Amino acid sequence: MSIVVFDPDSTQDVDFKDRMRHPAAADPAGGMWLSDTEPSFIDADALRKGRLGKLRAWMREAGCGGVVLFDPYNQRYATGSRNMFGYFLRNSTRYFFIPTEGPIVLFEYPQSYHVSMVLDTIDEARPSRLVWSSVSGRDDETSGPFADEIAELLKAHGGGSMKLGLDRCGHLQALALEKRGCEVRDCQGEILAVRAVKTPEEVKCLQVSMAGAEAAVYAVREAIKPGVSENDLFAIMYHEVIRQGGEFIETRLLTSGQRTNPWFNEASGRKIRPGELLALDTDTIGCYGYYSDFSRTFRCGPGKPTDYQKSLYRMAHDQVQHNISIVKPGMAFREIAEKAWKIPDRFVDQRYTSVMHGVGMHGETPFIAHAMDYETYGRDGFVVPGMVVSVESYIGEKGGREGVKLEDEILVTETGTELLSRFPYEDDFLEKQV
Repeated sequence: MSIVVFDPDSTQDVDFKDRMRHPAAADPAGGMWLSDTEPSFIDADALRKGRLGKLRAWMREAGCGGVVLFDPYNQRYATGSRNMFGYFLRNSTRYFFIPTEGPIVLFEYPQSYHVSMVLDTIDEARPSRLVWSSVSGRDDETSGPFADEIAELLKAHGGGSMKLGLDRCGHLQALALEKRGCEVRDCQGEILAVRAVKTPEEVKCLQVSMAGAEAAVYAVREAIKPGVSENDLFAIMYHEVIRQGGEFIETRLLTSGQRTNPWFNEASGRKIRPGELLALDTDTIGCYGYYSDFSRTFRCGPGKPTDYQKSLYRMAHDQVQHNISIVKPGMAFREIAEKAWKIPDRFVDQRYTSVMHGVGMHGETPFIAHAMDYETYGRDGFVVPGMVVSVESYIGEKGGREGVKLEDEILVTETGTELLSRFPYEDDFLEKQV
């Protein structure tokens, strides 16, 4: 396959492989990983091709001639390409045109083509027409050239279809595409549905990501002592995530004492005192960009947990274990909601927002709401083999001194479920009272 870089100031394309023999060209991970922290047993080529094949199968079924991907998670899913990930989460200037059949074109940030052009999933790179257009107030000027180029590609490679999926896009760009004959549709939800069922290589990535996150949580657990701050512990967790080959943590959910109630406070400079609880949620982007999402609650010594702390912990543990036990392949989301652990009345107001939610490259579909919230947040669907979900619990009463956050991640199999998160629970909280 000829890989080319499109030069708008030149009369001919430049053959990339002849022009530049990139040192990563022989790397089976496609140049995305040049370290010994990534596991060799993951077939990166199969990982990329398996995901792209699933995406294109949906595109054919939906009758799309092509899609334009702005979301960095979708870009990575479709091609394996990652470039300045955090920057492009907020600045939609890097995008891909992916036809159902034919060449994949990357519209890239200037001077950074080499980051992704070692990947065999990308056939051509061109300069983005939208670089800095939003921040400089030039969307009205750049939307036309952007739409001209995409419409031309769709006519050439869309197989006769002018139906174009967009995962996210400014309204000026969408209107410009429609003026050029494209039938624009929002495809973010449909792509997330494609991503919900994992390939075997994706499951391996999730397993390795989890192992790294567990190491980070262990490091936090070992560092808990009176006088250490929440920020100190969060820094330890972040350090270990990076050291284990991970990339970043999406949230700052690590709190102590009174700040564990209600949930969703963020790590601060507060110093922990003896006898207080410390709760955290990993929310970690790890191996090959895959998410690791489990939660644990610890106690700062010395001494033993109080009866009240034990009761909170046991209820959270019971909720997670019960809700894992009811999950079966083919089960309807609504049935899971109806059979889920019944939250005692005094903890209902501060319940976690879902019974469980999907996991992949981030927190994904399905989102399974509590029965009481189903009409507001729920949707219909079925749990199928290959889905990965995190099963949630937060137990803390309104006005209470503390709360407990627990969560485990599971893979849905042909026969039931497999536990992916293996970090043990705290024996002191679960021991039987004499």
